[in-house]
Amino acid sequence: MAQPVTKLGFWGVRGSTPTVDRANWRYGGNTPCLELVTPNDTRFILDCGTGLRALGNRWVERMGSQPMEAFVLLTHYHWDHIQGLPFFPPMYAPQNKFHFYSFQSRYMGTNSLKQMLDAQMAIPYFPVDPGAMSAKREFTEVDGGDKFEINGTRISARWLNHPQGCLGFRFETPAGTIVYATDNEPGNPKLDQSLRELAAGADIFINDAQYTPEQLATNRKGWGHSSWLEGVRIAKEVGAKHLILFHHDPDSADRIMDRILRDARQQFASVWAASESMVLQLAGGRMEAILQPGRKGQRREVCFPATVSGYAEDGRAFEEKTFVRELSLQGASLNLKHVPRLQSELTLLIDVPIDDSHREARMTLRGHVVRRFPGSEPEETTVGVYFSEEVDPEVSS
Repeated sequence: MAQPVTKLGFWGVRGSTPTVDRANWRYGGNTPCLELVTPNDTRFILDCGTGLRALGNRWVERMGSQPMEAFVLLTHYHWDHIQGLPFFPPMYAPQNKFHFYSFQSRYMGTNSLKQMLDAQMAIPYFPVDPGAMSAKREFTEVDGGDKFEINGTRISARWLNHPQGCLGFRFETPAGTIVYATDNEPGNPKLDQSLRELAAGADIFINDAQYTPEQLATNRKGWGHSSWLEGVRIAKEVGAKHLILFHHDPDSADRIMDRILRDARQQFASVWAASESMVLQLAGGRMEAILQPGRKGQRREVCFPATVSGYAEDGRAFEEKTFVRELSLQGASLNLKHVPRLQSELTLLIDVPIDDSHREARMTLRGHVVRRFPGSEPEETTVGVYFSEEVDPEVSS
């Protein structure tokens, strides 16, 4: 019999505020939202940042008008974790049903969950009345230390160290254990221990890594977030199998994230940096990561001979030989006898002929591995690379 499989999809991975900076495209710019699907097809949504909009669009695309049901767990009520809710299309369909879980805020009192949903759509902050959300909604308040079960998945909630409160969640599914612990700052002994108990022996440990260790020790101290180094320490201490760095700072460009991931991997065997469209499949305690290419259209300097034909301003047709100096490139596909690691860096040196004098331009392309699958020849792997740095051409005679 096939082993049960739990799937975890990442729809938003940034913290604090969404960003559409080109420098952040590869990892993604939406704020936190994860989709967890257990072996019996129970659907969980973990946080409702701006990534929720794309998730909702995907559900509508795949399921159309069929009834949808999901269990929504909010870690806390800060904007970056709730701002996708008004833009979640399934919430506006009466045949759908959503079960919300989070804590009672001491700032909002009873019915904190419903208050949160209504308040962010109140006048003058939003043009649509919350009553337009016709889907059925149920609200359940939980506390740190609570344990409950939903359709065969055992869930534990623990308090984390974050301004105004935050919960971390542990999901024990038939396929393995996933811990979601974003928005946590180390330094509170009681809550540090709470996090370690939550993450003990997890197959997948998703941990806040918004800041570098240097930032956390100086100007970001007290802001409620952690670092990759703290995540590595915890994963080692509690025996977590795979560490996922999460809640990336909006100012951490892809190159910074690459460096953070490289540093973390030097100290722990299995570290990943969360990226939008990444899917983790868990079966029998073993994890498989599936990465999707990022956005298209990043521009690169190139030097390719070309013949251009068209019509001039006066309407006359023309044909002209020239060189393309800029091209929109996403990446490359190549066959290797070696099997590079996903999210690892590759450097490609490409010699491009310039003209009939046999001069060549050597292009240095650096990219990151986003896909792997068996090649057409035995013992070969087809590797998909997403380019991450500008071209540096060197012309030789």
